Amino acid sequence: MLTACMKTEQLKLRHSHLWLVFLAIPLLPALLGAGNYLNNISILKSEWYSLWTQHSLFYANFFYGPLIAIYCSYIWRVEHLNYNWNSLMTMPVAERDIFLAKLLLALRCTVALQLWVGVLFTLSGKLVGLPGLPPGEIFFWLLRGSLGGMVTAALQLVLSMMIRSFAVPIAIALLGSVVGFLLSSKGYGVVWPYSLMMMGMNANKNTDALSSPTSFLAAVCVFLMLFICVGIWYLKHKDVHA
Repeated sequence: MLTACMKTEQLKLRHSHLWLVFLAIPLLPALLGAGNYLNNISILKSEWYSLWTQHSLFYANFFYGPLIAIYCSYIWRVEHLNYNWNSLMTMPVAERDIFLAKLLLALRCTVALQLWVGVLFTLSGKLVGLPGLPPGEIFFWLLRGSLGGMVTAALQLVLSMMIRSFAVPIAIALLGSVVGFLLSSKGYGVVWPYSLMMMGMNANKNTDALSSPTSFLAAVCVFLMLFICVGIWYLKHKDVHA
């Protein structure tokens, strides 16, 4: 049944233009990061790692969370229109499968977004004249950031499910990311779900700050399970609209 739910969700997205958003918006942090690197090249001496500090500064702190939020708001938007929520609630499908199907699609989007950012980062580096290719460690940071992105996706699905507005959950993601940046800079990132994607990506750092990833992985698992349980519980107890 989960597979059938995923196919249904994919059909809802078939005629959307979300892919244009996810191709275009990551260009902004790539351009900002490259420009900042060139403006400070006299003090940024670690080549690819220095460029990473500038690229990830903009992308992880201001773009990654809201991009995930856009996707999550969109995949709940159909249910909030007209009386589609009533149809959803009366379907002979387990609430667990409904939520997990949407979550798995959001996770797929999160990983694809990270891969695209890796391509843009590589192109940016070549355009500013860096030699060779980026160190493999940076691509590992990108994929590790996807774990934190999974938490953000689960949280944003819950918010977009509860809030009918398309824009409000996106604004929450932006505010949460800014707060996450402040908390992670103080060493409290593991207590805030929006900080985990930044920690995983090693944002704005040129050496790996997660020397012991146990607390990071534990926080990812705890928050992910928490938001999944909240989402499924809400669906089970949310009645049809009158």
